[in-house]
Amino acid sequence: MSEDVAVERLVRVYLKMRAAHATLLADFKKRDDELKADMGKIKSALLGYCKEHGVESVRTESGLFYRTVKKRFSTNDWESFGKFVVEHGATDLYEKRLHQENTKQFLEEHPDLLPPGLNVDSEYSITVKKNG
Repeated sequence: MSEDVAVERLVRVYLKMRAAHATLLADFKKRDDELKADMGKIKSALLGYCKEHGVESVRTESGLFYRTVKKRFSTNDWESFGKFVVEHGATDLYEKRLHQENTKQFLEEHPDLLPPGLNVDSEYSITVKKNG
């Protein structure tokens, strides 16, 4: 078997596998979404039970459920929030991370500038596309 034939076969097999994977993934996602929706309805009913009975937790023969408060924080006034952080030395209210796409764009637009301390990891990958 020639090298070209072997590569052709690998691409053909890969495309079939990717199509099968996409089908499995779509089926899984649909069923997973259905299960999550059903579980959400049950959680809602259990939250209602806690509220109606004024309890934080309930133990049953099958298991235990309890309610907790989940808080998420955001701001719609970054300027004021930033001033507050500086004024109170509360820089730990921020997360340290780089915006990947903006950093890539900056480096493409300024190829002679490399921010100090910036690490860049690159690796090759293969993309396979179907003809036609």
